[in-house]
Amino acid sequence: MREEITDLDFDQIKIGMKKKFTVTITESLIKKFADLTGDFNPLHMDEKYAKSTKFENRVCHGMLLGSLFSRLVGMEIPGKNALYFSQSLNFKAPCFIGEEITVQGEIIDKSLSTKMIKIKTEIHNKEDKCLVEGLAKVILRQ
Repeated sequence: MREEITDLDFDQIKIGMKKKFTVTITESLIKKFADLTGDFNPLHMDEKYAKSTKFENRVCHGMLLGSLFSRLVGMEIPGKNALYFSQSLNFKAPCFIGEEITVQGEIIDKSLSTKMIKIKTEIHNKEDKCLVEGLAKVILRQ
């Protein structure tokens, strides 16, 4: 994981600008997220239980995936000057342990009067299936 932070100001943000990064969903990430949030639902944590569901495997917490948009906004686009205003999330398909996912964002709107940008946010698996989609609204501080 990179610790370098992007430092874009409002004028540098352009409609159509895109950023993305990949993450592999590991057992360790699932465990850390469960410990942090207290969400130990057996669909996420109990292999025997999860196998008895329609998913047939343990499913990554949807909010763990959604939380990766914080990295996208806070580190990549716009980065340092970001102040999250809102984020919608639509969970489209499950994500499983061991999957490599791509977190991506595209600037779709910006408002000079409010210094707010809108980012189309998506997470896809290796097969390019959309797992999570949403819209981030971000204010640029300066």
